Amino acid sequence: MIKQPNVILGNKHLLVTIGSKGEIFGFFYPRKDYAQNVEESVACIHDGERLMWTNSGEWTANQDYIKDTDIVSTKLFHESGLAISILDFIHPEAPFLIRKYRIYSDEDFHGKFFYYLNLNTGEMEKKNSAFCDPEEKIFVQYWRDFHIGLVGLPGFDDWQVGKMMDTIWWMNAKYDMEDGILQKNREDIGKLNSALGWELDVNADDPAEITLLIGASKRRTQIYKRMHEIYPHSIDDMYEKTKNNCFTWLSGKRELNLSGLSINDKTREQLLDTYNRSLLTLNLLNDSKHGSFVAAPEFDSNFEMCGGYGFCWNRDASEVATSLLNSGYYEYCEHFLKWCKKTQFSDGSWFQRYWIDGNIAPAWCNFSDSTQIDETGSTLQLANLYYQSIGGIRKADFLYQIWVTVLHGAEYLMKRSSEGLHDPCIDLWETYKGVFSYTNASIYAGLLSAAHLAEEYNELGLAKRWSERAEQVKRNTLDKLWLDEGYFAKGIIDNNLDTTVDVSILGTFVPFNMLNPKNPDEKQMIDSMIAKVEEKLALNVNEYYGIKRYENDNYIGGNPWIVATLWLSKSILTLATSINKKTEQQQLIDKALEYIKWSIRGTTSAGLLPEQVDKYTGNPAWVIPLGWSCSLMIDNLQLLDFLSKSMKD
Repeated sequence: MIKQPNVILGNKHLLVTIGSKGEIFGFFYPRKDYAQNVEESVACIHDGERLMWTNSGEWTANQDYIKDTDIVSTKLFHESGLAISILDFIHPEAPFLIRKYRIYSDEDFHGKFFYYLNLNTGEMEKKNSAFCDPEEKIFVQYWRDFHIGLVGLPGFDDWQVGKMMDTIWWMNAKYDMEDGILQKNREDIGKLNSALGWELDVNADDPAEITLLIGASKRRTQIYKRMHEIYPHSIDDMYEKTKNNCFTWLSGKRELNLSGLSINDKTREQLLDTYNRSLLTLNLLNDSKHGSFVAAPEFDSNFEMCGGYGFCWNRDASEVATSLLNSGYYEYCEHFLKWCKKTQFSDGSWFQRYWIDGNIAPAWCNFSDSTQIDETGSTLQLANLYYQSIGGIRKADFLYQIWVTVLHGAEYLMKRSSEGLHDPCIDLWETYKGVFSYTNASIYAGLLSAAHLAEEYNELGLAKRWSERAEQVKRNTLDKLWLDEGYFAKGIIDNNLDTTVDVSILGTFVPFNMLNPKNPDEKQMIDSMIAKVEEKLALNVNEYYGIKRYENDNYIGGNPWIVATLWLSKSILTLATSINKKTEQQQLIDKALEYIKWSIRGTTSAGLLPEQVDKYTGNPAWVIPLGWSCSLMIDNLQLLDFLSKSMKD
């Protein structure tokens, strides 16, 4: 089932995705890509006659993060006069989600508060075991070394460990809740669901408060011990520590001012809030143990409608690591490059995608003509960017440590571009096989980056050889793929020139710098290419324009993408940095700002950037959040900040 979150939370042990009404969609432990331990996890209220599920249409919701934190506030309202506030945050150190419910009523209300759990511990739908310990007031479900536990404050007074089988439907906890009384079955095995209950007495002056702790561990004794150690401590103290941890982390960022822009205070505040939220999101997508990033929290784990997103792609992660590096968080880049050293294949390449522990992930790019060569080019470019950003003894140590990785990666790119353009592979969208403008640009950048590192390593012969090949790839790309109509062809597919306008052709300028705006002829090419992308790929959504990936794109209905839109605005702003005339700069800034603001309009209510925006509604669509979208937003805002300072001078 497709489950698109509105917010995400996490720490180094845990990643949790939550819907707009407080329902848990994903509970990833012990890694942020595996295992997804929750099928359903949601509260409901029994009013004496029926169940009122909090994720149903009869409740309206407001949800947002507490400003500049990973703490989520959800407010639910029911036409009966009932209201619920939920405060969700992750324990500062342990893999525990804290859910603080407060239930309000306009008039006296007596009923039951139920919390329903349909868990697949260890991503195992069957063969689970669960038990309820009424003396300790602890519920645990487990499979092998995956244990998910729950305690409440106050402790629950009703429970049912249910079995999800049609032949014994009366054991099913979801059915058992309907009369407001649970059977108190203490344990079972198989395909399970469970419910825990609390008596509920509420009036206008006295709301009810129930706090839940949902945690994970490898062993039963450990989850008991953790519950007992955590719960005596003040929930308010945990909240304050979580909030302060977020503030402390954000204090290390590169500050933006944006004061030189012709925008109002509200827009400036919105841009700065989006900057902080994007940074916090990238931190949540990072695995601090291994150093890699998931592209997004998984939401289609059965690959029903796509190939899944809860994996690490070198290309996406290189974009993310670069953005964090430019934001002052160099350690993420360093750690990711160490991961790259470990995951590189013996031929010098990197696989399509990986689990974040470095194992290769399920893929459809298993052969030389279906690999993605740009993964290797992007990684080498990142290595050089990081090298240039550091100094002192760390610079020399890093070069020594990364040299063999660079050598093998560059030789792989040499092998795959022996004819002056790369040999057939799959494109960055993982859809077409052929020879592509974007991929050639990535090889150009990767080889020039490797050549610079070779010079620093005093391997001058290799530096000359690699830089000459890079220039050959550039010449052939310009000669064979530039069209008289003023843009690069998508590529050569089935031996035919594919003239489809694809936003990825911008890669020849940003991020791979094959085209130089200081060269008048190449600047003209950049201008023409940007204009062609706007002409062919702009899509009107609620009177504003977003950018599609390519002409006739039909993936998930052919929506405009945040990535494509911010890629275009980043290209426009990068072009503006090379121009001296302030009037021309201002025109480019104004144009880019419209695309940036369009992207912000497409976020969730809590400010998470999706992959796409629904072309009919303007709502966030498909992957939520996408790390690549966040990194491009950060890049755009840093370019805006740079330009705002230059406009003031």
